[in-house]
Amino acid sequence: MTEQRQAPLTGIRVLDLTRVLAGPWCTQNLADLGAEVIKVERPQSGDDTRGWGPPYLRDQKGQDTTEAAYYAAANRNKKSVTIDMSTTAGAHAIRELAAQCDILVENFKVGGLKKYGLDYESLRAVNPRLIYCSITGFGQNGPYATRPGYDFMIQAMGGLMSITGERDDLPGGGPQKAGVAVADLMTGMYATVGVLAALYERQRSGLGQHIDMALLDCQVAMLANQNMNYLASGQPPTRTGNAHPNLVPYQVFSVADGHMIVAVGNDSQFKAFTQAIGLPTLAKDPRFATNPERVRHRDQLIPLLAEQLQQRPRDEWLVLFESVNVPAGPINTLDQVYDNPQVQARQMKITMDHPLAGPAHFVASPLRFSASPVRYDTPPPLLGEHTQQVLSTWLGLSEAQIQALQN
Repeated sequence: MTEQRQAPLTGIRVLDLTRVLAGPWCTQNLADLGAEVIKVERPQSGDDTRGWGPPYLRDQKGQDTTEAAYYAAANRNKKSVTIDMSTTAGAHAIRELAAQCDILVENFKVGGLKKYGLDYESLRAVNPRLIYCSITGFGQNGPYATRPGYDFMIQAMGGLMSITGERDDLPGGGPQKAGVAVADLMTGMYATVGVLAALYERQRSGLGQHIDMALLDCQVAMLANQNMNYLASGQPPTRTGNAHPNLVPYQVFSVADGHMIVAVGNDSQFKAFTQAIGLPTLAKDPRFATNPERVRHRDQLIPLLAEQLQQRPRDEWLVLFESVNVPAGPINTLDQVYDNPQVQARQMKITMDHPLAGPAHFVASPLRFSASPVRYDTPPPLLGEHTQQVLSTWLGLSEAQIQALQN
């Protein structure tokens, strides 16, 4: 039996001054890994996403609670503390918390925390070991540094929408955003990586450092092969709908009862694919025998495949393609995703006891450790749920002093 150890970040303290998605996604990762995360929120209103509903978590009678599902997606395993940062006492209390933390993550506008003495330079003076991660739309420097940044506009500015959506010459053609806030989420993931790297580096230097994370930087970086397609050719990639710019056939196809995807990744798979659909001569055709030629002759090949795939329903094709190791799959709705036996086997849906909703479902972390597993200790906290506990324990404040920080 594998020895079970504590979660990887057990003993690490994080001060979370973030809201919405990019920052909370990062700090939820850290919390899942065992860090103690103190989420500082505005009294009365808290994180903006607390009001981003419906839908809301539901109680045992099926009635909506006050907790938005959006907020619940990114805030488990944290402790919520409400402090009015705009007051002298409130800013002082946050500085005192930061002095006892290993990591601080914030997503205020550039320079926005300096007037409270909560910027990196101010906090480094009281805690030289502090790893301070700033998340903004455009970074700490450059002509756009002071602009607000939102995921939708970053997807547009950073090039993602120029390669997402159907071609302009097709019905419904035009740019599309992704179905989730991928610029925020990728920034949260890069921020997590940066924080963990800085934590490791601190073991050598004994010192913290400032991490400057920008949504636009992360959006540009995550374009991966499409970036290199442009840099290598000098030609900006265009929208190809659900087709792949570098692989053919690698796209959505209509079948007798709906749609499915086929993801042929090499020439041997293409040969097996053409045999499975009853068109084996296509793999011998010089126009289609190799992937570069299939890409060049995409417009001749795809109609031939599309017509043949219309002859059978999806599930028949899926069984056939699996038998010959051709990558293919259904386009599942989320109810079908959570009914999928592989998703169930991987336990991607978890249940936690929520103070308002009772037993409620949440999404598991995809991280799997053999000996120091991710933890699921507490559900997303109610606004200010841990204010008394944290401020009395960490700072030794009285009830009256804590109350004064709420105004």
